[in-house]
Amino acid sequence: MVKVKGPEIRSRRKAEDLLLTTSAEATQNLVQIFLDCVGRYGARKALLYKNPDKTRYCAWTWNDWRSRVESVAMGLEYLGVSSEDRVGILSENRPEWTFADFGILSLGAVTVPIYPTSSYEDAAYIIEHAGIRVLFVSTTEQLTRLQPLLRDSPCLRQIILFDTLSSTVSGVIVLEALMEQGQGILMNNADLFLQRVRGVRSDDLATIIYTSGTTGRPKGVMLTHRNFIENYLGAKSRIRVSEDDLALSFLPLSHVFERLAGYYFMAFCGATIAYAESMLTVPDDLRMVRPTVAASVPRLYEKMYGRILETIEASPWLIKRISSWALRIGKRVADAKFKGEGLSPGLVVAFVLARTLVLKKLKARLGGRIRFFISGGAPLAKELGEFFYAAGVLILEGYGLTETSPVITVNSVEEFRFGTVGKRLPNVDVKIADDGEILTKGPCVMKGYYKNEDKTSCVLRDGWFYTGDVGAIDEAGFLRITDRKKDIIVTSGGKNIAPQNVENLILGDGLFSQVVVAGDKRNYLIALVWLNEAALRAQVQDRCLASLGIGELLKHPDVEKLVDEHLRARTQSLPRYEQIKYFAIVPEELSLTAGDLTPTLKVKRKVVSEKYHLLIEGLYQKGDDYQRGKV
Repeated sequence: MVKVKGPEIRSRRKAEDLLLTTSAEATQNLVQIFLDCVGRYGARKALLYKNPDKTRYCAWTWNDWRSRVESVAMGLEYLGVSSEDRVGILSENRPEWTFADFGILSLGAVTVPIYPTSSYEDAAYIIEHAGIRVLFVSTTEQLTRLQPLLRDSPCLRQIILFDTLSSTVSGVIVLEALMEQGQGILMNNADLFLQRVRGVRSDDLATIIYTSGTTGRPKGVMLTHRNFIENYLGAKSRIRVSEDDLALSFLPLSHVFERLAGYYFMAFCGATIAYAESMLTVPDDLRMVRPTVAASVPRLYEKMYGRILETIEASPWLIKRISSWALRIGKRVADAKFKGEGLSPGLVVAFVLARTLVLKKLKARLGGRIRFFISGGAPLAKELGEFFYAAGVLILEGYGLTETSPVITVNSVEEFRFGTVGKRLPNVDVKIADDGEILTKGPCVMKGYYKNEDKTSCVLRDGWFYTGDVGAIDEAGFLRITDRKKDIIVTSGGKNIAPQNVENLILGDGLFSQVVVAGDKRNYLIALVWLNEAALRAQVQDRCLASLGIGELLKHPDVEKLVDEHLRARTQSLPRYEQIKYFAIVPEELSLTAGDLTPTLKVKRKVVSEKYHLLIEGLYQKGDDYQRGKV
């Protein structure tokens, strides 16, 4: 490890630092807020990461963090990086990601994150479009995959590897060597780092984030230091986090949601950030780290919900009955609280018993210390929010886009309504257009799309950003999202249907793992459904089907009948034109690796529609045949 110490380094902790230890509200760039936190928290733990054998977590202090940021910044200075240069980061979540980011920002340069799951072609496009000359890469595996970019890219000249190298590779330097170069510069000019930081203005570009999108080439969203700072301050007024909190980070830092909610926001509030090993290890990491807060997308909560229901369904009869009773009691208490009703003595006793026997155990599976989760990226099913609240875990749903830095609205511990994405931040304006589209303006709205004025002018009009989402604001100021404007299904009968509403309603049933509803320009809806295997087997165990393999089980008529019953039960409250007429059970789950999902696990509807085109057409042919009396 590179160590920065000695009197020549300590001399920088003097009068110059006092210029940076102002309040966040008065500061002009992100690095100044970071340095202010270092001044306040110094020797406290700041970042946690797993040791090489993955058995325990190790820690960097705030002072350690600053030392590495300084060394990286000056190392980049040595490589010739200066103000407005674009520098890429292609890495999984780890402390080095933040060393690189703050190091880049310290010079007034621009961080361009690239998803570690990006294809070679997508990475090459972003590097060329953004004009990236220097690229941070996480592992030797990523380096092997991306090294040809040094030959193929017209602009890339240097790759910096977070991991170690066993031999010299042309055009590649390891992070430790870069930091050693940076320390050499600091030895000769101790004030240079702070000089560079002071030169960064609030309206300078901080990042270009290429939106994952669901179709076409990604657009580069330009966000300034002011955009992020204002979003942090607005979110801080709604979400209470302090130096006593421990946040688990597992969503991609390449995405704006984790970048703000799980990184800048948590750090600037003084919380310790622990990095999960991967998305696959999150359940184990929750128990190991025992966080108090975490941010995630609805897909994680859907999977947690499904696993809890699986466990209950597979339990012996008595335990199943007790668990189901406890959840019903929790739901009754939640409902009473929302309605402002008092709890009867009998309900209080029942709730204490339910919490002791069942609800505490559910919370223990999440580490036992969670104060709340933050949910974003897609609408969360109302029933899931209520379920977790009944189990003693509050999920605060919010809403925003990459173009808005990202938070526009969010629920708070003091004010929340399930089924909504909360109230607007105090420094953000929100209104609903005549056609239902959500519009917003304020200091968090992007500068524009990089090298794309036409697309910028399409979404930024008369000072308002047109989100492309459809929603409504209730009498108390809570925003409810109904769908993406472009995803709205218009049936052949002229009915407008928000597919996400229908899908979220269905996903409230633990039998379903994933659902995609279709029906645009058709006279009824169909659905592709993916089932939770454990929940399915628990429900058919009395039908002598337990010995069947999953392939045979999914094709069995009894399973089709079971799914039909569950779909009808979940959608019976909807108008007939929003109910599912026909469905198909799909065996292979939608996945990120298959290209069906965005990096934040949202369904790429166009991709799925094309992939299962024949299956969808077969369902409509089945309907046509039925109407013609052929079946």
